[in-house]
Amino acid sequence: MIDKYPSLSANWNYPTKVRFGPGRVAELAETCRAAGISRPLLVTDPGLKPLPMIIEALHALEHGGLPSALFADVHPNPTGADVEAGLKCFRNGHHDGVIVFGGGSAMDAGKAIAFMSGQSRPMWDYEDREDWWTRADPKGIAPVVAVPTTAGTGSEVGRAAVITDERDHTKKIIFHPKMQPVEVIADPELTVNLPAHITAATGMDALSHNLEAFCSPFWHPMAQGIALEGMRLVKEWLPVAVKQGSNIEARSYMLAASSMGATAFQKGLGAMHSMSHPCSSLRGTHHGLTNAVVMPYVLIHNRPAIEEKLAAAARYLGLADQSFGGFVDWVLRLREDIAIPHTLKDIGVGLDVIPEAAPMALADPSTGGNPLPMTVGDYEALYQKAIEGRLI
Repeated sequence: MIDKYPSLSANWNYPTKVRFGPGRVAELAETCRAAGISRPLLVTDPGLKPLPMIIEALHALEHGGLPSALFADVHPNPTGADVEAGLKCFRNGHHDGVIVFGGGSAMDAGKAIAFMSGQSRPMWDYEDREDWWTRADPKGIAPVVAVPTTAGTGSEVGRAAVITDERDHTKKIIFHPKMQPVEVIADPELTVNLPAHITAATGMDALSHNLEAFCSPFWHPMAQGIALEGMRLVKEWLPVAVKQGSNIEARSYMLAASSMGATAFQKGLGAMHSMSHPCSSLRGTHHGLTNAVVMPYVLIHNRPAIEEKLAAAARYLGLADQSFGGFVDWVLRLREDIAIPHTLKDIGVGLDVIPEAAPMALADPSTGGNPLPMTVGDYEALYQKAIEGRLI
């Protein structure tokens, strides 16, 4: 199967080793051994658990001489309790590494389990604030092999996990440089059976990562270039992947765009993510879909700081109208083309959420990367516009 699409196969080392190409999931046992894992815990989500790809992965590990176990008790927005349950499974099974197999929820939970496997402090003590990551014992972080099955979060190349703290219903980013997976198997064939609406939502998540990174005011020219090309790949290939789910070329380029977004957003994110996180933790919305819904409202709010940047992006993307307005119009057309709702109300977020969500959005770490300074009042106004569908 690997030879079927030779032009789409490559070994990448930026930022971690990536085995990219159709059929490369067959290398799972070999990849685990290369990562120093001999007894892996495979972490996935309940939806994937019964599917052939998981069953075949467990058989491949067995045949490769690697005894393994499966943990799939992961919520769509993983919680601290999910991580605790996974840690219990990891320790009881005497595992020495984790395979994260799935979308963002499995990736976040599995990476947090591996990170916490040898730590002595509560997980929340390692939140991505100031230098809290230095509290962790790097020797207590188990190695991770990542196998993404969606093209959106890019968590397979990330150094953090987003976990919901049930105590205050906030999403918190747990960070350490060594949380980054040791190796990645990016096999686009694993994404061909994604439903169109999930392909659309996760693809827009990839766009939001590249777009917010591109707009972030911080200095990181490498990330800036990656973000720009990531947006172009989404423009060219997301509509194709949504409408032609078995198109392996489209699936490949979207998988690349997803990893590129997560690589680029070390430069920073912004208010899209700050608004999305409270919606997910308070109302259970899909993260990528929420980013897609709030995207144009945030862009218009940030216009004074990003107008020239988005005009440059419009030129690179080859848009007919190479201006800020032309870029926003493209986002609106793309959303309509792939059936992304226009308002937060359409995805179950009403005006009643604003008093609680706006302060949470301001406190979210992503706010620090927004091109304009934000206030609680700014977030209240943005939530109201996004709920009511008012772009201006």
